[in-house]
Amino acid sequence: MSHIRTDYHIHPDYSIDALPVQIKDYCKKALELKLSEICFTTHVELDPVRREIDNFVVFNGKWLPVFDFAWLDGYFAEIIQAQQEFKDLKIKAGLEVGYNRGCEDFVDKIVSNYPFDFVLGAIHCLNHIAISSKTESPHYFRNTGLDELRKEYFRTLKEMVTTGLFDCIAHVDLYLRYGLKYYGPEILTIHRGVIEPIFAEMARRRIGLEVNTSSRRRGLKEFHPAKELLALAAKAGITIFTVGSDAHSLTELGGYIDEALALLQDLNLVNHVFTRRQAVPVC
Repeated sequence: MSHIRTDYHIHPDYSIDALPVQIKDYCKKALELKLSEICFTTHVELDPVRREIDNFVVFNGKWLPVFDFAWLDGYFAEIIQAQQEFKDLKIKAGLEVGYNRGCEDFVDKIVSNYPFDFVLGAIHCLNHIAISSKTESPHYFRNTGLDELRKEYFRTLKEMVTTGLFDCIAHVDLYLRYGLKYYGPEILTIHRGVIEPIFAEMARRRIGLEVNTSSRRRGLKEFHPAKELLALAAKAGITIFTVGSDAHSLTELGGYIDEALALLQDLNLVNHVFTRRQAVPVC
């Protein structure tokens, strides 16, 4: 069965860790790949302890503090221009917010003042260390027991969900990306007994769960989340799912999307897209 192909996690050149690829170039590539709909999700990192490291976006070729809304005006202007130019592609405006306790008011201010279609929430840092980073994550994992990781990660996830600020949660078991190497297979089951009530809360709030394919290009066997977590999400009542490549370059766009869509179908789950933060199933 053929699927309507979407990619709801793309980092254009506004994200400081992305290659300098413009929105229009992703749109051209998306049409070549026969994607029907894409969503740009520029990083917004808000940990004040890391203010001098990653509280930035790239705008007009320079690093700009994420708190300066000039970049948002430019971002939306570029997206609107792309929407007008690429009529055969649905193009949506999104964010990926790296959640940090205390950032809620600023996130609310951003999403209240701009017409976003989709707001992803993500955990990238624990104890102010980027567990999403190949170079930084060892500093966390080497000094943190598995029980402590479990407690800190899922406490942060629960906090993020209960803010109600996010439409969808990105790569929910991201700790596997580099943590598997340090903790071994025991890390594969740390979600058991703690993720279920969080998923139930997501279902109650109608928050979606992303199937993020970036794990595959990093050598993991499963997506984020692994199939067991997807099944637990469905059992808890989550019905909204998205698929995203987490592309930071043109070559990563659309990667493994067909497999992710097939997995959702195997589990009788439905891919969704968003317009002005309202989820719509992809039929």
